[in-house]
Amino acid sequence: MSFERIKEKLTILADAAKYDVSCSSSGSNRTNKNKGLGDSTGMGICHTYTEDGRCVSLLKILLTNHCIFDCAYCVTRKSNDIKRAAFKVQEVVDLTINFYRRNYIEGLFLSSGIFKNADYTMERLVRVAKKLRTEENFHGYIHLKSIPSASDELMAEAGLWADRLSVNIEIPSKKGLKLLAPDKNFDDFIKPMEKVKNEIIQYKEDRKLIKSTPKYAPAGQSTQMIVGATGESDFQVMKTANHFYRNYRMKRVYYSGYVPISTDNRLPQLGTAVPILRENRLYQTDWLMRFYGFNIDELLNKETPFLDLKVDPKLSWALRNPHYFPIDINKASKHELARIPGIGLKSVHKILQARRFRKLTMDHLKNIGVALNRARYFVLTANRSYADLGQNPSIIRAKILSNSTSKFRNQTTNQLSLFSS
Repeated sequence: MSFERIKEKLTILADAAKYDVSCSSSGSNRTNKNKGLGDSTGMGICHTYTEDGRCVSLLKILLTNHCIFDCAYCVTRKSNDIKRAAFKVQEVVDLTINFYRRNYIEGLFLSSGIFKNADYTMERLVRVAKKLRTEENFHGYIHLKSIPSASDELMAEAGLWADRLSVNIEIPSKKGLKLLAPDKNFDDFIKPMEKVKNEIIQYKEDRKLIKSTPKYAPAGQSTQMIVGATGESDFQVMKTANHFYRNYRMKRVYYSGYVPISTDNRLPQLGTAVPILRENRLYQTDWLMRFYGFNIDELLNKETPFLDLKVDPKLSWALRNPHYFPIDINKASKHELARIPGIGLKSVHKILQARRFRKLTMDHLKNIGVALNRARYFVLTANRSYADLGQNPSIIRAKILSNSTSKFRNQTTNQLSLFSS
C-alpha cells in the first residue's frame, strides 16, 4: 500500500473521529514489563486539550467510516455523500507503532462505523488491540469503542487487551433515538455495558484469590451523549447520566454539543451554534453529583428542567435555597463547605486544616484561593457577621454577574486536526 493512500485514509478517518469526545485515559495502570513499548501507569496519557476541552493526545481514528446505519445526526451515515475509506487491521497497528516511536502520540483511540454487522466490526477492533499487545509488546493506552449488540465473547476478549471500553448511548432518550436512528435499538447499547460491568466485577473477585488474574479494562468504561440534537431537557440528560453511573459503574459520561451536519428537518439547521456553554454546564453538574454530594433532584427537577447558562449550577442551587445559608466557615462540616459557591474541594481541605489553628477571616479565605466574588454572599467568618449579609437572591445574582467575565463570550470552536491544510 502506497504512502499517499495511507495518508489519504488517515486524513479521512481521523477527521471522521473528531466528533467523539470520550477519549480520557485516566484510571489505567498497565505497567511496562520485559522492555516493551509504552507505559500507561499512573495518570496514563499526558493529555493536550483544545480550547473547548476536547482531548487530542491519542491517535484517534476510525477503522472505517463505512456504516450500515443511517443515523440522522452522524456524519458517517450511509446516505451521506462523503469519501469512504477503511484501514486493514495491520495498517492501524503499524500506524500506532510508528506514531508512538516518533513521540507523536501516547496511545490509541479506535472506533469504527459498523460494516456488515456488529460482531464483524468488533472482531476487527479486538484484533488491532490484540496484535498491539501480543505482537508489538505495546503497553501504552488503548481505548476501544464497544459496538452495540456485539457478542458477549467479543466484549470479554476486548477488555483483556484494551484499557478502556466505551459504547456511546448517543441520544439520551429512547424517543429521541427512535426519531433520529430508527434502525437502532436502545437495548443494544445496554448489552455491552452490562457485559463489561459484570466482567469488571468478576475480575475484582478473581483477583482476591488469584493475583495473576489478567487485567480487565483497568480504566473502566465510559459513554457519551449528544446534546442539542433532540429536545431533551438538561434534567432528562442528567437523569440518564445518573442512571449509567449508578447501574453500570461508568467512569465517565461525556456530553457532546451537537454540531449541525445535515439539512434534515428533524435536526437543528446548518449554521446553528454548537451549544458549548450548555455542554460546559452539564459537565459542572456531573462534577457536583460525583464529587460534591449533590443529588440530581437538588440541581434539576421538573420545575427547573434546564440549567441556568449565566451562572454555574452550584451558584444557581444556592440562589434557589437561601434558607441553607449563611454557613459559618469556622464551624461547618466538610459536606456543608463543599456546597458554598466559589469553594472547591481543594479549598475545603485547606479550610479544614487552617481552622484547627485559628479562626478564619475573609482575608484568610482569599489567601486560601476561595473565589470571594461568589462565596462572600454565603459565608460567615470571624470578621463577617450575619448582619453584613441577608440580601435578596436576585440582587446577589445581579452583583455576581456584573463582576464576572465569561470565557464563552464570542466563543469559537477550535478543533485540532492531524493535518494542516
